Amino acid sequence: MIARIRSGWRDSLALLFALGDRRTPAGAKLMAALAVAYALLPLDLLPDLTPLLGLADDVLIVPTLLALAARTLPEPVLTEARGRSLRVQRRLPWLIPTGIAALLLLMTLGGWLLWRAVSG
Repeated sequence: MIARIRSGWRDSLALLFALGDRRTPAGAKLMAALAVAYALLPLDLLPDLTPLLGLADDVLIVPTLLALAARTLPEPVLTEARGRSLRVQRRLPWLIPTGIAALLLLMTLGGWLLWRAVSG
């Protein structure tokens, strides 16, 4: 499971690097932008309030769009982007735990602010 998460992280970071390359086709950039927009926008095919099904569409649609975007990349662009991704991962092994901690902190702060707004 850890290996799968690492490869997903590597490929996501590689796709991010590839999107900045001028050799990347517009279709790949569009699919990646759609995936990010779908993940961030509050409108979903299935509302997130629906138990399990609400998150299932995000878990299926976003990675599928990212995988399609990665498949349309030219091989040299993908190879260079994966190399850059591996170099970043070697230099910054603390990046994932720091990101998770920052996300938890932001969620806690958001919850506290919401509680303060609701309680008066």
